[in-house]
Amino acid sequence: MKNSPAEFRHLKFIRWQFYSAGIYGLLVLIPMFFTEAQTGIDYPPEITHPEFYYGFIGTAVAWQLVFLLIGSDPVRFKKIILAAWVEKFSFAIAGWILLSQNRIPAPLFAGSQIDLILGISFIWAWFRIPDA
Repeated sequence: MKNSPAEFRHLKFIRWQFYSAGIYGLLVLIPMFFTEAQTGIDYPPEITHPEFYYGFIGTAVAWQLVFLLIGSDPVRFKKIILAAWVEKFSFAIAGWILLSQNRIPAPLFAGSQIDLILGISFIWAWFRIPDA
């Protein structure tokens, strides 16, 4: 079954959307592998459990690769988008909770809300992608 012109435009945008999310995430996360000490200075206290710090970054980088995979074929990988919602909304919701407790600085809260926007766009994408 052929896609309509509207479906084709949606799929083209969705591919761009997931590629952009993955590339953005890699650009933000990869430098963090080299900034552990500076992170402790900018956002005290210093990191006392580096295994959590590097484990988080590694897991988050893996998810950026998943977003690139979804972008390569959104119809084929549609079901993975459901898990991507969890990845995006977990940080966004945590950002709001931590802000309400005065436990997160403004720049980190802003970063969490970028994930909120991306999560909402992932919901939109899921409903626009035809079933395989």
